[in-house]
Amino acid sequence: MSVATNPTVASALVGADDPVRRGWLTGKVSDAAGKPVEGVTVALKGTSFGTSTTADGSFRLSAQAGAYQLVVSSIGYITQEVPVAVTGGESTPVPAFTLAVSNQNLSEVTVTGAKSLNQRAVTVGKLPVATLDLPQSAVTVEREVLEQQQVLRLSDALVNVSGLYVTSTTGGTQEELGSRGFAYGSNNTFKNGVRFNNGVMPEASSLERMEVLKGSAAILYGNVAAGGVLNLVTKKPQFEKGGSVGLRVGSFGLWKPIFDVYGGVGKSEKVAFRLNGTYENANSFRDQVESNRVYVNPSVLFELTPKTTLILEGDYLRDNRTPDFGVGAIDYNVLESRTRFLNVPGAKNATTQTSSTATLTSRLNDKWQIRAVGGFQRYDNEQRTGNRPSTIRNGVIPGSPATATRPAIPERYKESLYGNWARTLSRTETSENYYLAQLDLTGKVRTGFLEHTVLVGADADQYNTQALTFTAQPYDSINVFDRSRVLAQPTNSVSSFDALYRNTRTFTNTRRAGFYVQDLMSISEKVKLLAGVRWSYQETPSDVYTYAAPTAADQSLKVTQQNRRFDNAFSPRLGLVYQPIKTTSLFASYANSFQPNTGQDVTGVALPPSTFDQYEVGIKNDLFHGLLSANVTAYQIVNSNLAQTYLGPITDANGKTTDNLNTNIKELAGEVTSKGVEVDVQSKPMMGWTFITGYSYNHTAYTKSNIYENNSRLRYNPAHTANFSLYYNFGSSFGDNSFLRGLTAGVTSYYVGDKLAGRNTRLYDPATGKPFVDASKNPSGDAFRLISIPDYVLFDASLGYTYDRFSVRVKLANILDELSYNMHDDNSVNPIAPRNFSATASYRF
Repeated sequence: MSVATNPTVASALVGADDPVRRGWLTGKVSDAAGKPVEGVTVALKGTSFGTSTTADGSFRLSAQAGAYQLVVSSIGYITQEVPVAVTGGESTPVPAFTLAVSNQNLSEVTVTGAKSLNQRAVTVGKLPVATLDLPQSAVTVEREVLEQQQVLRLSDALVNVSGLYVTSTTGGTQEELGSRGFAYGSNNTFKNGVRFNNGVMPEASSLERMEVLKGSAAILYGNVAAGGVLNLVTKKPQFEKGGSVGLRVGSFGLWKPIFDVYGGVGKSEKVAFRLNGTYENANSFRDQVESNRVYVNPSVLFELTPKTTLILEGDYLRDNRTPDFGVGAIDYNVLESRTRFLNVPGAKNATTQTSSTATLTSRLNDKWQIRAVGGFQRYDNEQRTGNRPSTIRNGVIPGSPATATRPAIPERYKESLYGNWARTLSRTETSENYYLAQLDLTGKVRTGFLEHTVLVGADADQYNTQALTFTAQPYDSINVFDRSRVLAQPTNSVSSFDALYRNTRTFTNTRRAGFYVQDLMSISEKVKLLAGVRWSYQETPSDVYTYAAPTAADQSLKVTQQNRRFDNAFSPRLGLVYQPIKTTSLFASYANSFQPNTGQDVTGVALPPSTFDQYEVGIKNDLFHGLLSANVTAYQIVNSNLAQTYLGPITDANGKTTDNLNTNIKELAGEVTSKGVEVDVQSKPMMGWTFITGYSYNHTAYTKSNIYENNSRLRYNPAHTANFSLYYNFGSSFGDNSFLRGLTAGVTSYYVGDKLAGRNTRLYDPATGKPFVDASKNPSGDAFRLISIPDYVLFDASLGYTYDRFSVRVKLANILDELSYNMHDDNSVNPIAPRNFSATASYRF
């Protein structure tokens, strides 16, 4: 059975995981004979605070200061409930519990004190209010869901959030995400509220939860894309001692041991730690592709005073894998295959990422809190790879009859050039230091009849990046369909990456700063108004140094290009929330964001940033006493001053007027519009059942352009996505002695609608100054065409079994063995994984 919980607990200014004003409850549990009982669940009703008794029957539970109901429950015993009070900075003993045996054949008792989707505060939103009060769509995915679904990569977790999808997996070394028609770059991806470089796949085993704040977040973070932001929250220190060890194995040689340990330092009630990590080694369903990684995530919590805490967090990731640009395409026709590998021998992508974060939180009084964050990240990457397979031949040998484009392989391709491809070697080395400082003041104040929840903050960050490129050189020639064929080798070919010589070294030093203020005004119990604005400043200087060729007489390194950009912008936000009842809110909002541009206008002046106007309306519901949350959002995002190539006349220094052929000369005259609908539904456990479902529709298109067709869709964005996950815990229906008591089962499905890759059809070619009458017969002979990526449905099933401290989970993924692709242009055509399995065994201590 489930212990019912009351979701209404005394409200706190900060989220449940915030250690400010934390105290402890201590006690002991024994049976009727006076013997200690181990493994008894001790939890605070209506919260996520809970623990279990140790071998001597004792427990120590950490929670925020406040009044609660303490629930003590265990299989085969009558559940007990008593009122308790937690005092900040102190340990409070509670009377000893004596468990009475139940006469009923009880199933496992589970305390479900988790908050609903709309009751949780999203830390990436900075303002300490429940999402029900925010005029913006937000979704969180908790650790329990991630573990149930055996999430290995972030792409596995997308099945829980409507409208969040993979845009591409360029080179197979990263997963590029997007929503609402816009890509999430490193500017939109955060870990514990600090930006991190998403050029490497983050480690999912360390996550406590995943937060998605949809739509504009420019007022909080400045230069972020319009679609939303993603925040990965890692596991935090705990004073209760415990941990787990596990091993995950799976298809394609996956082998992944995992550990997690936490507790107080010694007998201290002021210092706690956590350390988790993993090693991973795997092959792939792709020929010759392999990977290995090491990850460690330490953190320490200091209770400096009853009102002040300091959390130090760090992580280290070393990720080595084979760069893989997919199966290739000929003239925008995908060469269907799941296993064809086209990269050169010895290709590798090696990344090391180290980060550290210090978060100091102090409660000034019962209504005001200050939070300071300092962060540092080091990112190093070396890639040695062949060229992307986008220039594979589709013609025939000289003297053969002329042929049109061939979407299929000719029967006698061995006598033709069809499928021949000249490969080159290339090499890059990138290093980046990132620094962040952030200060936020939040609190509540009343002016007359208005109650204000206020956020005032400032931040500054800096990227120091150094990128070294080597001159690409010819390597060999192959036929992609028959690798045994011997083809004439290119002239001046090299035999190894070490033979490449340095070409350019680019230094960039991006500096940003921002000041922001937000106020959520409660006009009445039913009406709330959110208003705020941010001012952002950004400098983007860069210097490009070019190395002399090895044969040059002058071997000095010279500056060949210097760029200096200075941008600033205001980002306002306005939203209205109406709550006809406490569990339902209707909202409407407007927000503005910006995106810096490169290039200059026709007068030679640097282009100002483009701006995005975002409109959003929606309804949020907590139904059936908070057991079910159902939210619907509609939005429109318009970039009405999109930077596009200037096609008008220009006058040179001699007064001669010609058509512009310089693509660096632009005008802010284009327009892109994104509009859509999103539905998110999540449940709490109900009689053993839990489910998550959602749907999204998006149409992102050029609505004004001098190069592309109006209303032509932007690439990489699926028109529709849908998700559904259903899990059942057999422990809610079967007795204590039943074998099925520890069994769970679930299914997950994820639909990705059709999307486009390739290159948008052009009406005008700025490189030639001539219109494209027919995109397939343009003057330059270089057609621009789109590739339609087929829709697909992923269907997964899983089983889990827990006995005492041991648990086993088994998952079968892509049961239908669907085939589709993630693409970038036409040169990184990466198939999705076929049917595969994984199994995880773990022991909790």
